[in-house]
Amino acid sequence: MGHGGDVIAELTTDHREVEELFARIEALPPGDARRRDLADKAVIELVRHSVAEEMHLYPAVRTALPDGDRVADKEIADHSEAERTMKSLEGLDADKPEFDRLIRELIADVRAHIRDEEGTLFPRLREVTTADDLGKLGDQVRHAKSTAPTRPHPSAPDTPPANKLLAPGAGMVDRIRDALTGRGKH
Repeated sequence: MGHGGDVIAELTTDHREVEELFARIEALPPGDARRRDLADKAVIELVRHSVAEEMHLYPAVRTALPDGDRVADKEIADHSEAERTMKSLEGLDADKPEFDRLIRELIADVRAHIRDEEGTLFPRLREVTTADDLGKLGDQVRHAKSTAPTRPHPSAPDTPPANKLLAPGAGMVDRIRDALTGRGKH
């Protein structure tokens, strides 16, 4: 899928890519080792996506919407929940019953989050934000994803300015670990 365009197009493309990974996981039987590799790919994409949203989208939401603080706080809470689930998935083999329970939980939580963002947040943001500003946010999100962590860090800060300072360093360490282990490459 092609990335680019404004922040809404960029994040919606991310959503479709994660949905495709989820569908591939669900199509495989429980215990199939390929589910672990697909889960790793989904986690990498979800973490990069979440970090970029927390760095750029949610601060814009706080400013643009009259109830922006409430909306951003709810979205960040959704991310925190998913990140805890992703952290629990780390290191679990696909043949473990806990893996199946956690991957089902993650898929359900992320799908609900996607429905909320695409059905409510994105249309509201488009109404009150200029096309130019949405385009600039898209550029910022793409850049943030390129340096973002690829592994869940539930205890890391999820709001500016701390997340903007720490995420690139954690991202570099994660990408080195991924290269050494081959995670996300299968």
